[in-house]
Amino acid sequence: MAQITIYTDGSALGNPGPGGYGIVLLSGPYRKEISQGFRRTTNNRMELRAVCVALETLKFSGSEVVLYSDSKYVIDAVTKGWVFGWERKGFAGKKNPDLWMRFLRIYRQHHVRFVWVKGHAETVENNRCDQLAVAAANDRAHHVEDTGYEGNS
Repeated sequence: MAQITIYTDGSALGNPGPGGYGIVLLSGPYRKEISQGFRRTTNNRMELRAVCVALETLKFSGSEVVLYSDSKYVIDAVTKGWVFGWERKGFAGKKNPDLWMRFLRIYRQHHVRFVWVKGHAETVENNRCDQLAVAAANDRAHHVEDTGYEGNS
């Protein structure tokens, strides 16, 4: 099975505010772009949701994945093992437990290596993800509700 390369980004216009995520999946000659906008959310939720959706899009369990993100929130939580400690403590006092639980369910089905990239730099695909995320955040006609976000009132 070929390695899959994933780039993700999330954005919120205001924090909280309208937001969106963008994903670029690359596997051999194949390329897929995914994005979605939300009425009210946060930047961290969009960054994490992008990773969840990207991994959920993969067709085969056990995929070898390299995932690039400019989100220190996501990258550090996984690579430094924080999320596993949060899980053991039931995510007590942590933000976004719904998305972290969703992430862990899909993360454990694959072999994922996370790579941090500097945002708004020279990384072409990360910049494309940013464009997709911002466009989705601005496309209010197609926004959906971020049902797990407690600040939705």
